Amino acid sequence: MRSELFFILDGAVKTAQAEASLPKVELPPWELTPSKEESHGDYASNVALVSAPYFKMSPRKIAEILVEHLDDTNNMIEKVEIAGPGFINFFIREERWLMELAGIPEAGDDWGRINLGQGEKVQVEFVSANPTGPLHIGHARGAVIGDVIANILASAGYDVWREYYINDAGNQMQTLGRSVFYRYRELGGEKLVFPENCYQGEYVRELAKEIWEREGGKFLSQPEEEAINFFADYSGQKILEGIRADLKAFGVEFDCYFSERELYRQGAVEVLLQELTEKNFIYEEDGSRWFRSTLYGDDKDRVVVRRTGEPTYFAADLAYHLNKLSRGFKKLIDIWGADHHGYVPRIKAGLRALGYKEDTLRVILVQLVNLLRDGVPVAMSTRSGEFVTLREVLDEVGKDAARYNFLMRRSDSHLDFDLEVAKRQSMENPVYYVQYAHARICSILRMAEERGIETTGCIEKSSYRLHLPEERALIKAAVRFPEIVEGAALMLEPHRVTFYLNEVAGLFHSYYNRYRVLGENEEETQARLFLINALRVVFRNGLTLLGVSAPERM
Repeated sequence: MRSELFFILDGAVKTAQAEASLPKVELPPWELTPSKEESHGDYASNVALVSAPYFKMSPRKIAEILVEHLDDTNNMIEKVEIAGPGFINFFIREERWLMELAGIPEAGDDWGRINLGQGEKVQVEFVSANPTGPLHIGHARGAVIGDVIANILASAGYDVWREYYINDAGNQMQTLGRSVFYRYRELGGEKLVFPENCYQGEYVRELAKEIWEREGGKFLSQPEEEAINFFADYSGQKILEGIRADLKAFGVEFDCYFSERELYRQGAVEVLLQELTEKNFIYEEDGSRWFRSTLYGDDKDRVVVRRTGEPTYFAADLAYHLNKLSRGFKKLIDIWGADHHGYVPRIKAGLRALGYKEDTLRVILVQLVNLLRDGVPVAMSTRSGEFVTLREVLDEVGKDAARYNFLMRRSDSHLDFDLEVAKRQSMENPVYYVQYAHARICSILRMAEERGIETTGCIEKSSYRLHLPEERALIKAAVRFPEIVEGAALMLEPHRVTFYLNEVAGLFHSYYNRYRVLGENEEETQARLFLINALRVVFRNGLTLLGVSAPERM
């Protein structure tokens, strides 16, 4: 409905310009958003305010001209008001809200699906943790954010591909191999000082024990570097298997696990460096080769080949992004930890040097998670290897609570995750609050069916008009679900869906506690049943977008 209203208002701008009521100039983006207060209508636009400097007229005068040129052929608008310095407030007819509500149960699983993307190919790369240890809760937040962004984009009409980039070709893999090999040597009776720069976790001991039980002590007599290569490959593969299993239990699966080693086997890094050299973006200094990233906004140029002749991580990462684009993806979305914020400009600079637009790559930065237990911080130390793993969180609170709680804040803000709150079967647990709303509705609908009451009547022909303020609020909330999906897709903000579901659940619980759905008046009962059935669709589809179950009984 918002899209239709936007089209009407945009048409008014074009008509006024065609008739010379307004100058023919190109305008900046303007907004049409739900009004925050009911007295201000259903939607409000700032088009008159943002266009005033371009039209060189007062915002109120522009608003008056636009209102005169509105062409509401579908009789959608009840009235229009100009407010404050020039906001245009739209009031939508009650019949239109009911017509939109009537379409929700019929749409079913498709309610909320839109064609914003028109099939455009988008790749979402997320998690991409080094296979040097199990996933911790920081990885978990990035995993669910990436997964839900992919869900939202798919629901918005994009052709989405999920990918995990395996960093399996760097020094960290040798460090992993060395760490496990040293623990293996300890199992063989050797006393040694375990290096501080090796991986300290208990999982390293477990891998060493696994190899000892399988192979015995045969590697003790091998040259160290040869043994380390085996330990690195074996341990990396085992850890990756565990990562994949943990992610699957978390409801996250990928279309592709792409190996960094494959880039080197394909010669992709050499091809990248050759292309940048031919375009004069590479120069040599102090024995290293540098990329002129300052030409595209980076704060300094970056090394792509070290003095040793070894390509840097940056060179490999840029080659990987070029590989993505060569596969036909029109947009790339990366989910990174917030500590990688300084890395964004150089990757974007590299893509621009290769001829791609600034908006080809969008990077979502994910802030840290503070793990609590009844409000008390849980100590975590990666240096000692004593970190809380994703698997531990899943075992304690379950997939639904874990996913939902990781989505309770914007990705770029810190998140407090309280394990005890996430486990509670009470209204203070956000996921329980929303799931219980869905289960309550399912219970009411079952009760109605048991009493032989029709639950799928025609709401538009009902004599009961769902006139209560709470009912009107619920109708508008249900109808606006596709707008929530659109906004979340455009801004890549999955928390918008979570906030929305919590808000609608609050409206429903308040309504349920105050009014009887199954009352004495038959038409009133059927109208209210139709309303909550539409809400059931909204809750189910919204939770599905988040990868969270919608239980029918709780």
